[in-house]
Amino acid sequence: MTHPDELSAYMIFSRSDWAALRASTSLTLSDADLAALRGLNGPITSAEVSDVYLPLTRLLNLHFSAARNLMQVKAEFLGRPARRSPYIVALAGSVGVGKSTFARVLCALLAGWADQPQVALVTTDGFLHPNGVLEERGLMRRKGFPESYDLPRMLRFLAAAKAGERELELPVYSHLIGDIVPSERQVIRQPDILVFEGLNVLLARGTAPVVVSDFFDFSIYLDADEADIQSWYVERFLRLQPTAFRNPASYFHHYRDLPPGDAREVAERLWREHHRANLRENILPTRTRADVVLRKRSDHSIGEVWLRET
Repeated sequence: MTHPDELSAYMIFSRSDWAALRASTSLTLSDADLAALRGLNGPITSAEVSDVYLPLTRLLNLHFSAARNLMQVKAEFLGRPARRSPYIVALAGSVGVGKSTFARVLCALLAGWADQPQVALVTTDGFLHPNGVLEERGLMRRKGFPESYDLPRMLRFLAAAKAGERELELPVYSHLIGDIVPSERQVIRQPDILVFEGLNVLLARGTAPVVVSDFFDFSIYLDADEADIQSWYVERFLRLQPTAFRNPASYFHHYRDLPPGDAREVAERLWREHHRANLRENILPTRTRADVVLRKRSDHSIGEVWLRET
């Protein structure tokens, strides 16, 4: 659902009108590349990439170049070398809306620019508190909600990235076991562009002096009707039940032998009691903070683009 006052901040483009803004931006990914980047229920075609992603990457390239020029001008004014600070692109949206696939394809396209920038992808899953901590605090049923994340650690990471630190580490979250892996770390080494993907990345918390979004140079919200997102979430659950859930290490292993009707009921209950509440309370209200909103249709394709102009 949208409201007139929300739309007033944006220019609204149909897919065909947005596609025309691609200009001469080249598609650097083959069908095989897209197949490797595609998620379980995140279908994507070369036509979608050409119509939606390429105009977006053209816009990002213009913003990135302008930011680099401004950084150089400021350094000259101060009489010191320009600091190597990554351009940070935020990607927000609900569970099940296709953020992971979108982020992977976007990163691959950004890395294919003529000057071949170093691009890194970080997901906020790595900043979730370990399950043991969530259990101690009575937050296991709130996993994915803002209070389940180690916010101070996330802020320190982003501050260090913007400060140009040469090497950054963050924990690794395993979707198989549904927990942080104590023995693993993701290492980020001075990327030119950092894509920061997560549920609540655009959330502003009350009167907090610093919020996560303060560190972003550009933000994208991946959007769809709630009924469609629910359908996609349930579809993904049912596809994983006879595959990934069979792995004894899987966090959802206990659902592996449910009859189809029962499995659907469990997935719908998980959506209704958990993910829908997070979407309504914390995620959807941040949509108006995004620079670009990409509206998906029921077949997963992006049909409309909102570009902030105010």
